[in-house]
Amino acid sequence: SLCAAAEPNLSYQELKDLKKAKVLHIDVRERWEIDRFGKIPESINIPLGELMEALQMDPTEFKEQYNQKMPSKSDPVVFSCLAGTRSKQALAFAMSLGFS
Repeated sequence: SLCAAAEPNLSYQELKDLKKAKVLHIDVRERWEIDRFGKIPESINIPLGELMEALQMDPTEFKEQYNQKMPSKSDPVVFSCLAGTRSKQALAFAMSLGFS
């Protein structure tokens, strides 16, 4: 299940369309889940437990840690997990930090 601020639940096709528009896709599953179930192409893995800290990092540190440009507070971001619960928590965390 996928989550975005304007549209809380996205289908797989909607996510594919968003990715064409260069949306940042953050997978908040644990690393062992990525190993077991596979990585979603063009997503970055930031486990939910690391997300608050990651979204407050210095942009240089974020780039070094996740090999991805840190999103600005106005950049489009989509969170995903296995069932949708953690992605909704991730969305709430990001919004509490001022992400729109």
